[in-house]
Amino acid sequence: MSTFYYKAINKEGSPKEGVISAVNVDIAINSLQKRGFIISDIKSSEESSGLLNKNLTIFERVKLRDLVIMSRQMATLFEAQVSALRIFRLLASESENPKLARTLNSVAEALQGGSSISAGLSKYPDIFDPFFISMVKAGEESGRLDQTFAYLADYLDRTYEVTSKAKNALIYPSFIIFTFFVVMGLMLTLVIPKISVILVESGQEIPVYTRIVIGLSNFLVDYGLVFLVAIAIGIFLLIRFGSTKAGHVSIDRFKLSVPYVGSLFEKLYLARISDNLNTMLASGIPMVKSLELTQEVVSNEVFKAAIIQSIKDVKGGNSLSNSFSKHDVFPGIIIQLIKVGEETGNLGEILGTLAKFYRREVTNAVDTLVGMIEPIMIVALSVGIGFLLASVLIPIYNISSAF
Repeated sequence: MSTFYYKAINKEGSPKEGVISAVNVDIAINSLQKRGFIISDIKSSEESSGLLNKNLTIFERVKLRDLVIMSRQMATLFEAQVSALRIFRLLASESENPKLARTLNSVAEALQGGSSISAGLSKYPDIFDPFFISMVKAGEESGRLDQTFAYLADYLDRTYEVTSKAKNALIYPSFIIFTFFVVMGLMLTLVIPKISVILVESGQEIPVYTRIVIGLSNFLVDYGLVFLVAIAIGIFLLIRFGSTKAGHVSIDRFKLSVPYVGSLFEKLYLARISDNLNTMLASGIPMVKSLELTQEVVSNEVFKAAIIQSIKDVKGGNSLSNSFSKHDVFPGIIIQLIKVGEETGNLGEILGTLAKFYRREVTNAVDTLVGMIEPIMIVALSVGIGFLLASVLIPIYNISSAF
């Protein structure tokens, strides 16, 4: 049961404000209308809460997985011929994500006011990207919203699977590396300084590798704070540079040039491009519009520039394969297969096959990368810790032997 705050006009024409409890907003509205009220505004208690709750909503976000589930549910409900307004109200009441629930309720209100679904969704670009909106608009125009949301659910599910696998593969190495640097930092700033005093006072000759460790420890103790501030400033400047157009292009070019990792990114973008085009062409969206939407969601400036130029070529009468062939970012196998698809009239099917191929390549590349990272990381950590221990224990052993 939820609480709703309302403003209305009663039968006598006088303004009225109050609170009503109901399962959802539809039941609350029906109850008020039965009393003869003309509702001017109605909000749930969550929407009308204080400043603290408004500030907390900043941290709310809609995950890709939430959109997958929502699209799948919409496809099923549209196939069952449930009205759009009822679908959005129902999904809003069932959603476990507060931000998505509020958004779906707002879209339902827009639908009640005569708006289209795509227009209602377009008011929330932070949740629904241009690709999603265009797919829904194409579904409205063709009258196949059930198929459209099924396509969207499948596409988003595939995207989620690939991106989540790539992200999850980096969690373990990142945690281990972070822990290693924290432990080494604590050792060099808290433990080594105390041991170095003993070694210096002993009068024994200190090995070169031990002097290196002591020198590094002294540097961190004396200038550690300055060093951390310099790193923070460097990261800030890098982020600022990355937010500019030139910085974004430079970073995207660098990502593609890194050995092995660049190949992984390339396969990820090619899978995304192929999948986007296949999904939109299957929904009846024209080629030029499909390319325009793809360049908006490809997330890499190098590929984006190539697609923008390809759009101009396609508008000028060139085929897609011929347009792609002018850019080195598209491998020859993609160009040849697209050409075969254009000649046989099976371009959508060919693009679907390419998307599956590159998704599989991304999965294999991630698995291989993880398999390579783990032994390399273990060896590197072992060498680092072994060097630190040897630089401390060997001099201490020499001192104890002298007595």
